[in-house]
Amino acid sequence: MTAGEAASFIKDGDVIGFSGFTPAGACKAIPKAIADKAVAEHNAGKPFKVGVITGASTGDSLDGSLARAEAISFRTPYQSNNDLRKLINAGKANFFDSHLSVVAQNIRYGFLGKIDWAVMEACDVNENGEIVLTSAVGISPSICRTADKILIELNRRHPKELRGMHDIYEPADPPYRKEIPIYRPSDRIGCAVIQVDPKKIVGVVETDLPDEVGGFKELDPVTEKIGENVSNFLASELKAGRIPKSFLPIQSGVGNIANAVLYSLGENKEIPAFEMYTEVIQDAVINLMQKGRITFSSGCSLTVSPSLLQEIYQELNFFHSRIILRPQEISNSPEVARRIGIISINTAIEADLFGNINSTQVLGTKMMNGIGGSGDFTRNAYISIFTTPSVAKDGKISSIVPMVSHVDHSEHSVQILITEQGVADLRSKSPKEKMELIINNCVHPEYKDMLREYVKIGGETHTPQTLSACFGMHTTFEKTGDMRNTNWKNYMV
Repeated sequence: MTAGEAASFIKDGDVIGFSGFTPAGACKAIPKAIADKAVAEHNAGKPFKVGVITGASTGDSLDGSLARAEAISFRTPYQSNNDLRKLINAGKANFFDSHLSVVAQNIRYGFLGKIDWAVMEACDVNENGEIVLTSAVGISPSICRTADKILIELNRRHPKELRGMHDIYEPADPPYRKEIPIYRPSDRIGCAVIQVDPKKIVGVVETDLPDEVGGFKELDPVTEKIGENVSNFLASELKAGRIPKSFLPIQSGVGNIANAVLYSLGENKEIPAFEMYTEVIQDAVINLMQKGRITFSSGCSLTVSPSLLQEIYQELNFFHSRIILRPQEISNSPEVARRIGIISINTAIEADLFGNINSTQVLGTKMMNGIGGSGDFTRNAYISIFTTPSVAKDGKISSIVPMVSHVDHSEHSVQILITEQGVADLRSKSPKEKMELIINNCVHPEYKDMLREYVKIGGETHTPQTLSACFGMHTTFEKTGDMRNTNWKNYMV
């Protein structure tokens, strides 16, 4: 059937679970057709909104199209589309942020209510109800299991020979759950396809559309220095014997800083070739795999630039034995992360003087993207690292503040903070010791004296916070557009 015919089945109030994790593997044709239907219904004076559940963010054809059509009643668990972000921050769509590892089980538990439709992108499907996914897995197995009906986008852009790269496994739900039997990133525990009752498949829409993954920015001096600081720190931990000589699996967030960190790890000859156990496999992973610096990568999606994805498809024999794509409740499993001893490396929007991290909200009120999988890994890592440039907006914002405007990762989970200025090792440190390390090692020079002055206000106490002033830098930015204008006297009661 056509995408328009598929969209005709969708009704106002339906809840839809989509395939994909980032723009990789996300549906494109059917969501745009649903958006077109929403516009037509709105023009006719009729209500039309749907609930949208995905693995993580998606491409513009899904989140962007539905947001511009104001067709979203609620969205979970993560997003990165500018139009959808505006809709959420304007209060026109409900968004609930969630750790990615729990989304699939919460669907099965019924916590998200009834799922009307699963809309899946596949590279192959047969009359027996075997669905072969494309470049991501996300929550697809649990969505297919629980949804009343299934629509499939059969995308010829992805070869059928992807079959075998996916490892589809769902743990049993309590009280019958057993351990997830993964002891190394390369362990395979499931099957190659999603098996469904073929009677649930209402229709197939044939497409030939590329993943809407954007390219990564060129490395700049700040991201390069952050990457260098991370790799030098891990090399020193290896030398000190706090990391096994064989090294440990790396988990890395997505984005330009994460890419820079991975390249730096690959270039550091003091660090042996290593494995990845992560959610997003991005450009640097593939490049380092081709060079032999990464020996294996387990993830949830191939979020790589379009040209690199085609390169992977042309060399599938090489990559089939080096990559596994898993459901996100397995790629992000706290149980597995703690068992195999991952080193987690994620990015912060801001950090405070005591090691608390804000990953999600600007000035504590406006949603950026969401917590994603960072909490799944940080809380359970062998070593947990957060990176951030020390300043933003040409120095008008310090990424290190007295108190974060929103807490996603508390000081109890954050072990290492790294900026382009240096490294603060917060392990086994008191609040005052953390504060001194962060100011001395991580804060931009323009803000060091300002933050030292703030600390003096707190006096002699366990945690030198001053409630009347702790958000002074944030409120100064709101008033003047520059945190450097902060005068602590204005915030003292």
